[in-house]
Amino acid sequence: MRIDPTELGAERIYRLMTGIVVPRPIAWVTSLSSKGVLNLAPFSAFTFVSQKPPMLAISVGRKGANYKDTAHNILDTGEYVIHIADTPLMNAVHDSSVEHPPEISEVEHLGLETLPCDLVKVRRLAAAPIAMECRFRQCLEFGEAKSRLIVGEVVMFHLRDGLVNDGKVETKALDPIARIGGPRYARLGEIVTLNTVFQTPKSKD
Repeated sequence: MRIDPTELGAERIYRLMTGIVVPRPIAWVTSLSSKGVLNLAPFSAFTFVSQKPPMLAISVGRKGANYKDTAHNILDTGEYVIHIADTPLMNAVHDSSVEHPPEISEVEHLGLETLPCDLVKVRRLAAAPIAMECRFRQCLEFGEAKSRLIVGEVVMFHLRDGLVNDGKVETKALDPIARIGGPRYARLGEIVTLNTVFQTPKSKD
C-alpha cells in the first residue's frame, strides 16, 4: 500500500501518523493563564531533548484557527508542570482532553487535588506519580499547521516514594499509560531485559 501525503489533508495525515508512531508517552500539563485559571491538558507528541540541563519538548497544535490554551499560557507566564500519569489516572487524562473555554479549569472540573510547586507558581497534581516543574526555554513552529514545539527546562522533579532505585525509575512500578491511535490508550506489556552494551559515558558523574 502506498499513500502520498500530498494528496491528504492535515486531519487525515494526523490520524495516519498517530497510528504509526506508537506507543507515545503522554505529557499531562498544568499551566496557568494570565487570569489565574489552572489549565490541564494531555499531549502525546512528547520527548526529552537534553539531559544537562534536563529539557523536555511537547508539540502543541491548534484548535481551529487558535492555539490551544496550554501554548498561550506557557508563552505568557513561562512556567508549567509536566506530569506522568499511571493507570488509575487514565480516565482523568482522557477527560482532560475535552476542549473547554479558557475560563474553565479542567483541574477543578475533574475534581483533582493539587499541591504547590517549589520553584514555579503553577500547581501540580497530587495524584500523579511524577511531576516536573518546567520553565519555558524555546518555541519553534513547524509545518503548514504551525504546530508549536515548546521546549522547557525541568527545574524540579517530584517522584512518588519507591519509584527510584539506584538512580533509575522502576518503570513497572510507575505503570505509565501511553497513547495510541484514536481515543485509545495502552499500558506496559512484557518488559524484556537484554544484555548491557558499552556506551561512552555522557559525563564524568
